[in-house]
Amino acid sequence: MWRWIFIALLALGAWHFWTTREVAQPAGILVAAAPAQLQIGEVRPRLSKAGYRITALQRFSLAARVLGAERYRFDRGAELAPVDLALGWGPMSDTAVLEQIDISQSNRFYLWRVAQLPIPRHDIEANSANMHMIPADTIIEDTLKGVRVGQVVRISGYLVEVAGADGWRWRSSLTRDDTGNGACELVWVESLQVL
Repeated sequence: MWRWIFIALLALGAWHFWTTREVAQPAGILVAAAPAQLQIGEVRPRLSKAGYRITALQRFSLAARVLGAERYRFDRGAELAPVDLALGWGPMSDTAVLEQIDISQSNRFYLWRVAQLPIPRHDIEANSANMHMIPADTIIEDTLKGVRVGQVVRISGYLVEVAGADGWRWRSSLTRDDTGNGACELVWVESLQVL
């Protein structure tokens, strides 16, 4: 019996490794364009999820390379945004640049470290971001949970602010140049394609 348990665990580990492994990409910029944000007219979409009021702040779309994908289950935002994606475009979608940057995610932050800057610091900060993803439906949620590092994704929806009945708030950044606490985008994901 222990032998079968060991084989099952080994198979499960191999399956997990295979389905979450990084997707290799060639050198060169994979996504040239920066994310697009558009003002919303007076008629705003009505968004809600899990008893939270969600206010659309700006229309949002981007294509980007996935630099990190982190699932959350136990923090306050997990029922809304179960996945954070660290995304890169421009020089931060180039394998030659990314091979020189150590990227990680933790506690809803995207972190990077280098021995020597491969591109200017501002270019790293302005061409990548951590984004908290609020899926509009279960199909998008399942797709989000399967996204792998190295893939290129196309996302459209809204940058939003969330309000809980108890006064808790979570608001998206609306700029590309901010860093640190509050610099992440909070995205209501209406459409997600893995390219």
